[in-house]
Amino acid sequence: MLKTTFIGAAVAAITAGAALAQDYPQRPVQVVVPYSAGGSTDLSMRVVADTFERLFDGTMVVRNQPGGGGAIGSSATINARPDGYTLGAGAQGPLVIKPLIGGAGYTLDDVEFIGLYARSLQVMVGCADAPFEDYDSFIDYAGENAPQVGNSGAGGANQISAEAFADAAGISIESVPFNGSSEARTACIGGHIDAMVASPAEAKSASDAGQMTPLFVMEDERIDLFPDTPTAVEKGVDFTWSSWKGLIGPKGMDEETLAWLRDAVEQVANDEQFRETLTDMGEFVTYESGEEFEARARRDMETTEAVLEKLGMLGMND
Repeated sequence: MLKTTFIGAAVAAITAGAALAQDYPQRPVQVVVPYSAGGSTDLSMRVVADTFERLFDGTMVVRNQPGGGGAIGSSATINARPDGYTLGAGAQGPLVIKPLIGGAGYTLDDVEFIGLYARSLQVMVGCADAPFEDYDSFIDYAGENAPQVGNSGAGGANQISAEAFADAAGISIESVPFNGSSEARTACIGGHIDAMVASPAEAKSASDAGQMTPLFVMEDERIDLFPDTPTAVEKGVDFTWSSWKGLIGPKGMDEETLAWLRDAVEQVANDEQFRETLTDMGEFVTYESGEEFEARARRDMETTEAVLEKLGMLGMND
């Protein structure tokens, strides 16, 4: 009798748990953005929240928690109660780069990857008065010189991508960090540096104005915005890179809730209105499952680790 009662109670508990997961979400879902309001990660996540509410008749609240290069907000997500009601905007800087530089207090092993929904592509551009005008002349010049390549900050994604490309291509560059992409752009337009890594939107407006020259795109294939600009891959250098945006959570969420969230990200990423809005914002809408998202992050971490070690920045803040 006792055994029968125990089994009955266990079945009831499992049934109740499944029903609870099926009812998720029962209250507002909070998403922590580890940057200040107004940036691309913040703005894209707000579009995710709006789409979530439209598709699922729920509430998703975006909360900005900047600081520590994104580590403070990301840590808040990773250490949250794993009930599915505190999630985070997963960005490359705080998840991949920050733990390698040091001072993050977490690793990729602590992150539950739910799904990726967008990427920010990167284009190498030649600046005003640069001694090259296309990919081939850039490589030729860099084979004998070290062109000054601007980036939006030391140890940031743009510096990592430029240095990693240089290693892959067997050339040398001199990285020149600035306090943000706008400062780097001003220096590029003014001819104070030779090249820089820019977003397609930045590169398009400046190239149309004759202020920058797109050299190559860091993708597998050419992109619509620059149909005449080659990729490094087609030039024989096996290198791609992009910044990314996805949804993450703490480890330990129950399987039903996690499955629901992963399905929700897929539906959001494939929603036509969502895709149009993010595309208009200059984002490259890309859906990847939790497993694919994690695999991308780990590949980027391997690339980043090699670059930071070469620069002497590996573990510098530990």
